[in-house]
Amino acid sequence: MPGSIEPLDLCNVQVPYYFRCPISLELMRDPVTVSTGQTYDRTSIESWAATGNTTCPVTRAPLSDFTLIPNHTLRRLIQDWCVANRAFGIERIPTPKQPAEPGMEALAVLVMFQLTESECTGIGSDSNRVVYLSELLFHSSIEVRVNSASLIEAVLAGMRSSDLRAEICNVDEIFAGITDMLKNLSSYPRALRVGVRALFALCLLKQTRHKAVQAGAAETLIDRLTDLDKCDAERALATIELLCRIPSGCSAFASHALTVPLLVKTILRISDRATEYAAGALMALCSESEQSQKDAVSAGVLTQLLLLVQSDCTDRAKRKAQMLLKLLRDSWPEDSIGNSDDFACSEIVPF
Repeated sequence: MPGSIEPLDLCNVQVPYYFRCPISLELMRDPVTVSTGQTYDRTSIESWAATGNTTCPVTRAPLSDFTLIPNHTLRRLIQDWCVANRAFGIERIPTPKQPAEPGMEALAVLVMFQLTESECTGIGSDSNRVVYLSELLFHSSIEVRVNSASLIEAVLAGMRSSDLRAEICNVDEIFAGITDMLKNLSSYPRALRVGVRALFALCLLKQTRHKAVQAGAAETLIDRLTDLDKCDAERALATIELLCRIPSGCSAFASHALTVPLLVKTILRISDRATEYAAGALMALCSESEQSQKDAVSAGVLTQLLLLVQSDCTDRAKRKAQMLLKLLRDSWPEDSIGNSDDFACSEIVPF
């Protein structure tokens, strides 16, 4: 890479290539190092990421984490070079400005440690702090957005007070910010992971689940489901089942063409927990919508449920499968296995 950079002159003085940002090719004023070990000027790499790029510009390796670490040593060297050449008109680069909002570095450090219940309560009981965290979910820095979501999830999980959790969940901007992060930052693994965890924590409170639906969480969860690893997929499916327990949630999921096919496909594919959540969500959807029943049958749910009943899955998952089979009885096609002599109706346990 260094050999490909043409000489850059400032006031007729050649700038060393290692002082120049590989993106802008200009003298770096606020050098920061990314997860691959490469250093860039902060404004350049933030602009690079803001346009949807997820790889290191130099190495092309994926940026698994968008943490920007200030390269103080390089900045001091650049400062020294500027001072040494000031006789030629080179101006000393200014010291990087601190973020407009105080405590950004503290936020990054805070999410690295497990908070005590009293610490979580202290944050959650301060309405100004909660509003501040909700505002940070829309910050221009991806790192700040993700750290804010991570802290919100940690506070919700670490508090026993349902009243305080309700106060946090009543802030509309939190649902909007988390959902937007899942929707637009899905190419960043940590953003996706933290977003799913935070949304699940928010949706545990029944009285504010409608806010998640209003923020577009239902559509976003379905769109992102196939991008998740096992643990995150389980949380996403658990969140889907929770949202399916309210009318607006059922309606939102039912209106998405991929909801039912994806839930059917999930059965027996990811884990026992994922299967249980998927079956529960399908039960809720099919109980409210005949179209969902037809979509489920068309997607092959009958075979999946029969296999589930005979599998080593959890008893709760089997009960949900049996209930769903009973509900879908009238939707079975005439030539389906359910109406043949190969399946004994007595296998469905009465409730």
